Amino acid sequence: MTTARTAVRSGAAQRLTALAEGALGGPLPVRLRTWDGSETGPADAPVVVVRSRRALRRLLWQPGELGLAQAYVTGELEVEGDLAQGLRAMWAAVRERGLHAPRLSPADWTRVVAEAVRLGAVGPRPPAPATQARLRGGLHSKARDRAAISHHYDLSNDFYRLLLDETMAYSCGYWTDEEPEAGPAAAQRAKLELICRKLGLVPGARLLDIGCGWGSLTLYAAEVHKAQVTAVTLAREQAAYVREQVRERRLEHRVEVVCQDYRDITGSAYDAVATVEMGEHVGDEEYPAFAAALHRLVRPQGRVLVQQMSRGASAPGGGAFIEAYIAPDMHMRPMGETVGLLEASGLEVRSVESLREHYVRTIDAWHRTLEKRWTDFVRLVGEETARVWRLYLVGGALAFEERRMGVDQFLAVRPGSTGGSGLTGAEAGGWYRHREER
Repeated sequence: MTTARTAVRSGAAQRLTALAEGALGGPLPVRLRTWDGSETGPADAPVVVVRSRRALRRLLWQPGELGLAQAYVTGELEVEGDLAQGLRAMWAAVRERGLHAPRLSPADWTRVVAEAVRLGAVGPRPPAPATQARLRGGLHSKARDRAAISHHYDLSNDFYRLLLDETMAYSCGYWTDEEPEAGPAAAQRAKLELICRKLGLVPGARLLDIGCGWGSLTLYAAEVHKAQVTAVTLAREQAAYVREQVRERRLEHRVEVVCQDYRDITGSAYDAVATVEMGEHVGDEEYPAFAAALHRLVRPQGRVLVQQMSRGASAPGGGAFIEAYIAPDMHMRPMGETVGLLEASGLEVRSVESLREHYVRTIDAWHRTLEKRWTDFVRLVGEETARVWRLYLVGGALAFEERRMGVDQFLAVRPGSTGGSGLTGAEAGGWYRHREER
């Protein structure tokens, strides 16, 4: 006779756990609850809820990170409680218990499919969520790069206004010891001031801001340091926003906004060039030409500042989820390789400053805003997009926290014909002056 207790013991949760542990090579670090009400796993662990058989079907067709992400953003899979804690537990298990990505033999697949049939999860491949990027054309062609940038940055200016602080800076902030309790806007202004000081901006200096975003650096440099700024972005929504801000702040005499590819920039002899978290979108094979463009665009003894994320060779694009939903065609590399590429272009790298821990705090602030105003975000962009961003922000903060990703500021100069850098005193000795003067 089959009792209710026996039925629960052999429910979908127990069957899926057995399959998952066999594929991963160790016990699951989460508690699993499935659509039939069955549940198993450590009582004090984060609870993963598989709401429908469709989530399992996605994993059959797309095993691994991307299949899990698809199930999460569509709501077919949920994590109860703290999503960050759930992801942290999974990464800890990978490190400490030696869990690995599924490596299934033909016999393993036969067992998986047979179990899926018994669970009623076999069927046609579910369509990819609408939020997943669909790019066409040659990798890093101008048309494809424009589409990749548009996928992420043209979501809507209203969305980014809701997410970001009043600076509209969508990059790592700089959280200073002098203001430990300061909020994200203060951290962004500190970052902007840090960049301007490293670049040595003075009134009238010509600054080229490549990948200007919503104009945080452009507007700050023009207003505070009285620089003449050319702002370049591929995203039409961003260009429209920056132009609007330029008009409102009456900076038309100091700022020019150009919507174009960096490869089409024709100017030269800028006193300073900045590119803040744009180099990740350039591509691996194209980066030497990008570095050469930085060298060409700045005058001899001019300065170049690159703020850029880094990652090891195992996931240079950030992983399957990031590449499919957030930043298609992104490429990151270890920090030392970027130094080599900048130096190979003829630039002289004078300092590198890591901001890794600063990004954890920056992203945490964005995530708190997302959760606090969740209803507003869902109303604006839909629940699926809001869930994409929740997963992106939580996973991103954890990647920086655990040193799977980094972010650095590279300061370089273009030496003159006889080797002169144009740097003197504390600047030439290590770039500590900006800290002493803060």
